[in-house]
Amino acid sequence: MQVETFIEVIGSQFYAGVPDSQLRALCDYLIDFYGLDPHHHVIAANEGNAVALAAGYHLATGKLPVVYLQNSGEGNIINPVASLISNKVYGIPCLFVIGWRGEPGIHDEPQHIYQGEVTLKLLSDMDIEYYVLCRETTEEDLKDVMRKFFQLFSMGKQAAFVIKKGAFEYSEKVVYKNNYSMLREDIISHIVKFAKDSPIISTTGKASRELFEIRERRNEGHSYDFLTVGSMGHASSIAFEIAMQKPQKKIWIIDGDGAVLMHLGALAVIGAYAPKNIVHVVINNSSHETVGGMPTVADKIDLIKIAQGCGYIHTLCAFDMHTLDQALKYAQEATEITFIEVKSAIGSRANLGRPTTSPIDNKNSFINCLRDYQI
Repeated sequence: MQVETFIEVIGSQFYAGVPDSQLRALCDYLIDFYGLDPHHHVIAANEGNAVALAAGYHLATGKLPVVYLQNSGEGNIINPVASLISNKVYGIPCLFVIGWRGEPGIHDEPQHIYQGEVTLKLLSDMDIEYYVLCRETTEEDLKDVMRKFFQLFSMGKQAAFVIKKGAFEYSEKVVYKNNYSMLREDIISHIVKFAKDSPIISTTGKASRELFEIRERRNEGHSYDFLTVGSMGHASSIAFEIAMQKPQKKIWIIDGDGAVLMHLGALAVIGAYAPKNIVHVVINNSSHETVGGMPTVADKIDLIKIAQGCGYIHTLCAFDMHTLDQALKYAQEATEITFIEVKSAIGSRANLGRPTTSPIDNKNSFINCLRDYQI
């Protein structure tokens, strides 16, 4: 289905969400048509944030908001759905558009498989009626479904379209870019060089995929690395507790701007305790690049000042390879918690692969590595 047809039938003038590769056509259309005009389209920090934005829109206008997300974000919407917009609380209508990663019977990455299995069940448990939209769905089908959905909206309830792979099409090509030149894979390669035999916890998406391939090229194995292939935004919290339990070893975090924004409160917790052995590197390309390149607000905020305000002792920013190596060397030698923001270009190799080991194998080898470090 052409995404323009979907938008026209839905009839909403407000969209908030977190980008998803399965919804790339929709995301591109919204950027093309609305840009980032907050009256009509907001790329949220996380999916729960998007639900709250949708509630605000409805309260101000009385109109129907749309929240879009990958199904991995269903967990983030459960609280505001159950305790805010439910018809048993405030009764705020909302239409969800959910990319179905890990759909049963369709090959996908390990982190999507279980989420895909429970996607529809979670919607049912939240009393959200849904319709699975696929390539074969017609405009008339869509209109019939929306008539039923509007009856639910009139009762203060919510509904969802669960979008199968390839269901949406958009003919225009949207190119996302920024003004920085360093590539993330090169940045990670330099981090690996300075981290040496210290553990690295990497965030979800292409950063972990690139770290895996860098280790392959260097014939170093993967026992030093924990690849946080799911649970976007939580890599730094995982690393924080490892650092607390293994204070004698430097712990490196490879994070992304979208991941940091998703659970920004983690910086406050980490900074409040300020473990001396953490190096928190945020590769900031101001985009959700793994799922297509749609922008984040990270180019409009000062991550360095946020880190300082949260309690990070040393804070540095790198714009090129020279300043990056200076910052990494400083962090390598530092005896207090260190935060490094690295300005990065958008983009990756077309032939970038995925980890060939399972998450269980990764976990076991990483645990065995950590056992070598005494408390």
